[in-house]
Amino acid sequence: MSYCPKNNLLNLLRRGSKFFRKASNSAAPTAAPTSTPGQASSFAAGISSTSAINDLHILKTRLCIIGSGPAAHTAAIYASRAELKPILFEGWMANGIAPGGQLTTTTDVENFPGFPDGINGIELMDRCRKQSLRFGTQILTETVNKVDFSTTPFKVFTDSKAVIADSIIVATGAVAKRLDFPGSGEGPGGFWNRGISACAVCDGAAPIFRNKPLAVIGGGDSAMEEATFLTKYGSIVYIIHRRDTFRASKIMQQRALTNPKIQVLWNSAVVGAYGDENTNNRVLGGLKVKNVLSGEVSDLKVSGLFFAIGHEPATKFLDGQLELDSGGYVVTRPGTTLTSVHGVFAAGDVQDKKYRQAVTAAGTAQLFFILFGIICFVWVAWQPWKPNITCKRLDHRRVKLIDEYPSGCSIMVGSSG
Repeated sequence: MSYCPKNNLLNLLRRGSKFFRKASNSAAPTAAPTSTPGQASSFAAGISSTSAINDLHILKTRLCIIGSGPAAHTAAIYASRAELKPILFEGWMANGIAPGGQLTTTTDVENFPGFPDGINGIELMDRCRKQSLRFGTQILTETVNKVDFSTTPFKVFTDSKAVIADSIIVATGAVAKRLDFPGSGEGPGGFWNRGISACAVCDGAAPIFRNKPLAVIGGGDSAMEEATFLTKYGSIVYIIHRRDTFRASKIMQQRALTNPKIQVLWNSAVVGAYGDENTNNRVLGGLKVKNVLSGEVSDLKVSGLFFAIGHEPATKFLDGQLELDSGGYVVTRPGTTLTSVHGVFAAGDVQDKKYRQAVTAAGTAQLFFILFGIICFVWVAWQPWKPNITCKRLDHRRVKLIDEYPSGCSIMVGSSG
C-alpha cells in the first residue's frame, strides 16, 4: 500500500482498537440474552417505568451514530474501516425527511466534489449508505426518540430497540424552515425543487435561475447573505419581508440595501405561487404577494424563490442532555466535535449554523477520527501494555493531553475517561 496520511490514521485507529479490545466491555452488537444480570438491571433503570425491558431488543456497540446525512455516513465509514463495528440509526421520516437527510429533498447536487456533471441528491445519499454498509456498518431504519447520557455506557432508544454504547456521535442535522402557502409544496401544483428552494448557496447557480428575477423571504442575516449571493446569478433579487425593518446586523443590512440589484418589498408576505405558462407550469413563474398593511395582493414575476427564515436543528430528542445554544444547536468545543458530555460527539449541521453544506458536514465527522487518532497515538505510544489501564492512571506527563480530549478514550476503554 502506498504512503497516505489517511491510511496511516486508519492503521493507527486499528491498532488502538485491537489494543483496547479487552479493556472495553462492549463487543460487537449482540442481543440482550448475552448481557449479565448486572448490566440488565442498570440498563432497565434508564428506561421509564412505563416501558418493560423485555419489550425492547437490546444491542451493544462501541459507537452508535444517530443520523443519516453526509456527516453520519462519513463517521460510519471511518468507524467501520477502523473495525469499531458501529450501529447507525438513520431514522424513518424523522422531522418529515426520508433517510439521507436534506439532500434527499434536492434534485441535482452540483457542488459536491467528484461529480462533474452533478448528481441527484437521493442517489448521492444512496451511494453514501452503500459505502457505509460495505465496510460493515449496521444500519437501522428507526427513529431515535430518547437517549440517556447521564451515565456510561450511554443508552439510545427507539420504539423497538435499545442500544448500549460506549460513545455516541449525534449527526441528526438541521431542517430548513419552510412556509406553507398554495404552490409551496411538492407534488402536483407545488413548485418545491422546481423554482422554490431553501438554500441559495446550494441551488442559486442552477441554469433555471440565471439572469432571471429571483426572490428571498426573510429579514435576518441569512436572508441578506442569500440575497447578496443571488445577485451573482439573477437579473434582480427581491427581498420580501413582513415588517418594515430588518432584524439582520447593520453591516449585513448595508450590504443588501446598497446593492443595486436588490429591491426590498416591505410589509409583504407571499400568499401563493404559480407556474410559468411558457413551460406548461413545470417551473415557478411568479408569486402572489400581499401587503400586510393594506391587504392588497399583487403579482410578482420571478423564476426562483428562496426561503431564508432559519433552520431548526434536530435536537429535541436530546431532551436537554447536551448543552445547546439559543438556536437549539449542539454546542461543541471550537475546532473539535466534543460536546458537554464526555463520550458524546456532534458532527454536521446539528452543530453548524454557519456553513450548512454537505462537504463541511462530512468534514466535521472526520474531525472526530482525527481526535480519536490522537488519543490512540498517546495510548499506544506511551502506555504500558496493560489492557485494564484507564485514563485516570496516566502519569502527569500525559494527563494534560488526555484531559484536552477526555471523551476520546471512552470508545476504547469502556467510557472510563
